[in-house]
Amino acid sequence: MFAQLLRTQRETAYALLRLGSGSMFAFHGAQKILGVFGASQPAVGTQMWVGGLIELIAGAAITLGSCTAWAAFLASGTMFVAYAQFHWKLAFGAQFFPAINKGELALVYCLVFFYIACHGSGKWSLDARRHS
Repeated sequence: MFAQLLRTQRETAYALLRLGSGSMFAFHGAQKILGVFGASQPAVGTQMWVGGLIELIAGAAITLGSCTAWAAFLASGTMFVAYAQFHWKLAFGAQFFPAINKGELALVYCLVFFYIACHGSGKWSLDARRHS
């Protein structure tokens, strides 16, 4: 009975996942690109700056549900690179595990955005309004 009740809210829960993760991702990009909330800004053109720009633009697109699959796929790949290059560093042993290398957030973002890329925009999105 409880599972059936939850099943009726599946699309609403997915929309909340898209809105929440997209807006948090855009916020991380705003910190890097705009220097808001005390964050230091990377130099223009560096890998960190490009990553911040992707976070800001793709995060906003995911939140709005505009070109969602493309934006989420780009965001997923960006977070995989962030995880592999800055957290895991292709080291084996204890450094392999996200709890040790502090890469949980990057890995979770990677997986969530890959799911969003596969699922699409869903309800409460500009994509859905355009196609209706």
